[in-house]
Amino acid sequence: MKLEAINKVYLVGIGGIGMSGLARWFKHRGCVVAGYDRTETPLTKELVNEGIPVTYTDDTTSVIEPFNAHTVSLDTLIIYTPAIPKDSSILNFFRTVGYDLQKRSQVLGIISQGSFCIAVAGTHGKTTTSTIISHVLKDTGYDCSAFLGGISSNYNTNLLLGENNVMVVEADEFDRSFLTLHPDIAVITSMDADHLDIYGDASHLHESFNLFASQLSEKGLLIHKKDLPLQRKGVSYSVNNSAADVNAENVRIENGNYYYDYVSAGRVIKDLNLGLPGLHNVENSVAAVRVALELGIEEGKIRKALASFKGVKRRFEYIIKSDNLIYIDDYAHHPEELNACLNSVRQLYPGKKLTVVFQPHLFTRTRDFATEFAQSLSNCDELILLDIYPARELPIEGVDSQMILDMVTISNKKLCSKADLVNLINKSETEVLVTVGAGDIDTLVEPLRKKLA
Repeated sequence: MKLEAINKVYLVGIGGIGMSGLARWFKHRGCVVAGYDRTETPLTKELVNEGIPVTYTDDTTSVIEPFNAHTVSLDTLIIYTPAIPKDSSILNFFRTVGYDLQKRSQVLGIISQGSFCIAVAGTHGKTTTSTIISHVLKDTGYDCSAFLGGISSNYNTNLLLGENNVMVVEADEFDRSFLTLHPDIAVITSMDADHLDIYGDASHLHESFNLFASQLSEKGLLIHKKDLPLQRKGVSYSVNNSAADVNAENVRIENGNYYYDYVSAGRVIKDLNLGLPGLHNVENSVAAVRVALELGIEEGKIRKALASFKGVKRRFEYIIKSDNLIYIDDYAHHPEELNACLNSVRQLYPGKKLTVVFQPHLFTRTRDFATEFAQSLSNCDELILLDIYPARELPIEGVDSQMILDMVTISNKKLCSKADLVNLINKSETEVLVTVGAGDIDTLVEPLRKKLA
């Protein structure tokens, strides 16, 4: 596929964070862009406002011109996400017509060819890390383009466009998508067992990450969290682990801000201020600093960029921050992510009552990690569990939110429907509220904010 020959692009699953970034990129190139997704969201509304039509009915009659022709157009590209069900009417319409459908990851791989590619992979931490790297490159004047897995709070978008030939991409391990990339710098933040519906077990997940690391360019640099099971040698990083090649030391909280010293064998940068809470985010920023130093960016510019970083939407995002109430929203949907999020909240607000609303994501993930979810969620004072968000999956008999709730060790716990949540929270005595999950729990954030503000 030659990108210069493409004038029209249709995206099946356009509302996904990665797909929407591609839609914006092709629109910026002057292409006619449209797409389908199951539900209307703030992100799809933004796409429509940007001149990208979106339909929400999975029916061939909803496919607009010029994409509804029954013959293949050589200047038309059809992109889909594996999250779309295989029996999708629109997806199968394009297949029947005869289009060679491209996965999102395949297109991203083609776009990144010929660029100096910085790819960030990991079962968690990759969105924040790639967004910090992109912000540092933008803020320091080094510049870059970036396809991000979240909405950057600094730029209010998931697509950054630069004037140079440097591209930062979030490398997604789902469906082995990241194997379409051949980066010049690869960052691997974590390799915890996940997506076992795809990989079967942790060993096959580790195998894919090792394949990703092996696809580095000949002189490429691998930067990875300390003690990951990787075969390729690289630069390891950590928080408070002197055995790592690069380390964050003297980590401390001052007036709600995290400060630390960046320490490596040949360099110490003291008193860096990260404009984002959480010890796990300090660790993510260490990797970003190492990338920036590799590119030759000056320490003073890096320091300024880190301090001005505002985070990523739905990654430890403050919705309400007042003397009487703290409300934080987070995308955490894996036990390790929940641990990192809730431990950071406890560290920032010791002694405060912590109320957590969690929406499990996927039946398979709930089945595989129910015990670990229960252990993570027991680190709160009040727990409200929503029903499982199915995404691409059909229900599994015996797998529901109740199986997590039964194993949670705190007594103040309950199930709740999305429809009843706002009123339930409004009646409770809330000091610190955290909503977490990767499904459609984000649609409740604004109603909660309005009710509580």
